[in-house]
Amino acid sequence: MNVVLWIIQGVLAAAFLAAGIMKSTQPKAKLQEKLPWVEDFSQGTVRLIGVVEILAAIGLVLPALTGIAPILTPLAATGLVIVMVLAAAVHVRRKEYSGVVVNAVLLVLAALVAWGRFGPYAF
Repeated sequence: MNVVLWIIQGVLAAAFLAAGIMKSTQPKAKLQEKLPWVEDFSQGTVRLIGVVEILAAIGLVLPALTGIAPILTPLAATGLVIVMVLAAAVHVRRKEYSGVVVNAVLLVLAALVAWGRFGPYAF
């Protein structure tokens, strides 16, 4: 199960790193083509979401790899669960149900990492 958790952590980290870089570096107008929900938020809020995703991606992998403060790994996963709940709420409000499915999958994966790393497969 430890190997499975590492794979999930790597996939989540890659996905959130890519999404975070996109949200934190591109202008809102360009993001609206791919992410219509950004029209509901300011440029600063979208960038903040991107930075949070980048930090979570780093937190999923780096503390566990280095052995420095490995408790940050399940905390990062828990933070992503919260981010996905909030993202799903935005998609439900906007009636973008396909986005809710993506959020639900990412939420379940992040919750699995949090459960495993807080519990039986902690570092």
